[in-house]
Amino acid sequence: MSMLMSLIEHYNYVITIFLMMTGLYIVVARGNMVKKLVGLSIFQTSVYLLYIEPGKIIGGTAPIIDPAFTVYSNPLPHVLILTAIVVGVATLALGLALVVRINEAYGTVEEDEIFERDRNT
Repeated sequence: MSMLMSLIEHYNYVITIFLMMTGLYIVVARGNMVKKLVGLSIFQTSVYLLYIEPGKIIGGTAPIIDPAFTVYSNPLPHVLILTAIVVGVATLALGLALVVRINEAYGTVEEDEIFERDRNT
């Protein structure tokens, strides 16, 4: 019962770990390159959540010095994640462009078929 209560109290970490494992599984288990990019995006999203979750302190305010407030939230994780989102979108765009080019060259986006064609030539 205690473990169940602990999981319920930390549901945000359970969701993050679930997303992380789902994204990793898709990247490892799928041969379709577009599906691999989707899995990579899911994995990246879980990392964003992992950094954002502890960044907000309940009852904390923005870090503006004021004698009325004593508890502040750290803005650094939010800024870092904003940068990571931009880099993630650029990486996804590059990955999709490469998949389009590979599809033009090989006529498929399945890894097994591409490896088979490379072995035969």
